[in-house]
Amino acid sequence: MTSGSTPAPAAQRVSPAPAPPAPGTTRVAAIDCGTNSIRLLVADVDPVAGTLTDLDRRMEVVRLGQGVDRTGRLAPEALERTLDAVRRYAAVVTELGATRTRFVATSATRDAENRDDFVQGVLDALGVEPEVVSGQEEAALSFRGATSTVAGLRPGPYVVVDLGGGSTELVLGTATPDAAHSMDVGCVRLTERHLRSDPPTAAEEAAARADVRAALDEAARVVPLGRAATLVGLAGSVTTVTAHALRLAAYDRDRIDGAVLSVEQVLAACDDLLHRSRADRAALGFMHPGRVDVIGAGALVWSEVVARVRDDVAAAGGELTDVVTSEHDILDGIAWSVA
Repeated sequence: MTSGSTPAPAAQRVSPAPAPPAPGTTRVAAIDCGTNSIRLLVADVDPVAGTLTDLDRRMEVVRLGQGVDRTGRLAPEALERTLDAVRRYAAVVTELGATRTRFVATSATRDAENRDDFVQGVLDALGVEPEVVSGQEEAALSFRGATSTVAGLRPGPYVVVDLGGGSTELVLGTATPDAAHSMDVGCVRLTERHLRSDPPTAAEEAAARADVRAALDEAARVVPLGRAATLVGLAGSVTTVTAHALRLAAYDRDRIDGAVLSVEQVLAACDDLLHRSRADRAALGFMHPGRVDVIGAGALVWSEVVARVRDDVAAAGGELTDVVTSEHDILDGIAWSVA
């Protein structure tokens, strides 16, 4: 999964000293630990009114999945970086007074032989055992988070795509998921596997695209992509591509959330990011330093997904002309689930 959508490690605090939760609401903490980043959301949730109010939303790039595709194990330095972040998050959860906390770990942890070391480290730091969720559950949580804001504004069925560091989840549904599939392709995994040159060579790009297309062929046997009326993209690779397509001078979550781009705009932005050098990417004002080396692979995956959904919709007699970006994702889904 996932990898995170907010591109800065600094706090995204709505209020520096939030009041206690209102009657009928529950203050929850949701943590999503993916292959590339770890993210925290503390929010007040009112299940009856159907509202989720952010108190703190933050992200750190820790690259937990460093080398996992090659070794099958979490590297000691990656594990320590991640647990350092968990300890900082634990202090925020305590400070804001969250009464329920859920910690979800995704692709890198699913694949690691030594994941028990990670589980024990999180338990020691946070007092909550991390749940190493399946790709199917990861997909369902992402779908709930994304559709909590898109529903009512755009027609269903929705194909929701959560593009992470180690895996990419595709979910089809309207009110609830009808079909879901997790692909073992993501921005960190493909960078380590194929895109080693700066910028990538044509041969490296071709090999990466072949991997993604094979994964999409398998996904399409489970998720009928041609039924999509609205395509929604989530997580850091997608939001970064969106920032590039919008030509933002700096990352602006409010402008990115809910942005509607034409398919052509998305594909052009993906192509440009993929073929830039890392130095050129780093000079972009919206680019998080932790994404510089992996955004090329993220852009490649997103371009293949968008083109495949467009083509499958056309083959089914429809037309997909645009793509929606959401900053509401698996974190929101985790918060709703714990409330």
